[in-house]
Amino acid sequence: MSEIAAATAHEAYAFACMRCGHGWEQAYEIEHHVDGSNNAFVIYKADGERVPSPLSRPSCANCGGHVVRIMRAGRVATVQQLLRNPRPARPAIQDDEAVAAAPAGTGHHWHLSDLLHPFHRR
Repeated sequence: MSEIAAATAHEAYAFACMRCGHGWEQAYEIEHHVDGSNNAFVIYKADGERVPSPLSRPSCANCGGHVVRIMRAGRVATVQQLLRNPRPARPAIQDDEAVAAAPAGTGHHWHLSDLLHPFHRR
């Protein structure tokens, strides 16, 4: 079976493991081919090595988990940069209950439950 390379594209993706929180980015060369029977197929390469499609079933190199979020390139790098060089915290808007419950002179620390508070039924 002979094959003819039609085109090569370059794509990069950011990944975040929903199991362990590990984040990484990877660039791919995507080779589009057509075989002798005129059937199209794609080959993914990362760092010159053939790899499975990152979109089919990505796995975390840290924990082996398969619940991985795929994002546009640059997302993980941006978060890692913010973690290395944090900006000064901006004052958060606090609801009246949180301010009244906090002891005088202390700031309120937000938790996920605080963000979901407006959606709870009373």
